[in-house]
Parts: sequence; C-alpha cells; structure tokens
Amino acid sequence: MPDQLMIRHRFIVSFQDVNRSRLTPANCYNKPSDFRNYTEEVSYVMSWKVKSFNELSTHELYEMLQVRTGVFVVEQECPYLEVDGKDLHAHHLYKKENGEVVAYARLLPAGVSYKEPSIGRVLVKEAYRGRGFASELVKRGLAFIHDEWGEQTVKIQAQEYLREFYGSFGFRAVTETYLDDGIPHIDMILHNP
Repeated sequence: MPDQLMIRHRFIVSFQDVNRSRLTPANCYNKPSDFRNYTEEVSYVMSWKVKSFNELSTHELYEMLQVRTGVFVVEQECPYLEVDGKDLHAHHLYKKENGEVVAYARLLPAGVSYKEPSIGRVLVKEAYRGRGFASELVKRGLAFIHDEWGEQTVKIQAQEYLREFYGSFGFRAVTETYLDDGIPHIDMILHNP
C-alpha cells in the first residue's frame, strides 16, 4: 500500500496527516464521500504556510501587507511605516481560511532586527480571534526558527499587554516598558535548551 496518494493530480499528501483508521488508499477511490472528507481534512492541514519573500506571489504579498496595515495601522490607530524593508529578509508564516489570510507572523533571521532571530508582526484578524490561532502561530514560528534555522534563542518586541501571552511560551522580559509609536512595548527573549 503506498504511503502517499495523488489527490486530483494537484498535490501529494502523506497519510500521516490524516486519520488512517477511517481512510486508506484502497477505499479512497471507491467511496466519493470518503474522498470529499479526505480533501476537507487535507485543506485544514495545508492551510498553514511559510514562505520566503522570493517565494511569495505578488497577490500573497499584497494580502499580507493589507492585513498587517489593517491591524497595526488602522485598527490600532497608529500611523507608522509598516513596510520597513525587513520583509525582504523574512520568512512569512500565515494561515488562510476561506481564501483569506487570517493569521500572520514575520520570522526574521538573526542579524536583521537583533543579534537573535525574531518573530514580529504577529496578528490574527479580528473576526478570527478566540480560536487559538495566535498560540498556533507562535508555536509554528518557534518550531520553524528551531528546526529550519537551528536557533535556540529568539528575541521579540511585544506590545506590553501581551507579556503574559508570550510568557506562556517561555519568553521573559529583558527591558522595562517603553513607548514605540505611542504604544507600550517590552523586549522579551526566549532561551531554549
């Protein structure tokens, strides 16, 4: 029995990503209803993406910049230069649901913002908050930095009201609260053994 299955000749999905007890390659082709359920599970698994700047299409980049300015400039009523030149060096982690970017974080390698790698521009669109996307976003960002870049330490600039949220991942404050563009912030660092 093959470990992978071509789904409608578009992409290959590993059976490790779905519940094997309910669906197998043998019965997938024989039961259209199972195939539909399988593709629904696949679309959920495939909804998180991470891409370098050069891998982004112009449409994807536009979507990300639109949602970032919508949250950080419009929603937070904070006019600042959101497009700061760091995107060129970043990996962009995002979740799409119903065809739109609903969660996003910018992963910066060491030497761009700090001597350590960094996670920034962390957001979840207002209509999608309260579903655990922010926690999943940070977990996936930290995993990428650890697994792909081999880094153990991560530094962030967090809005002060999120101190406890980031603290739940092991980040600790390394500065006092300060204002950045009129919003209270704090620098935090995470050291993984």
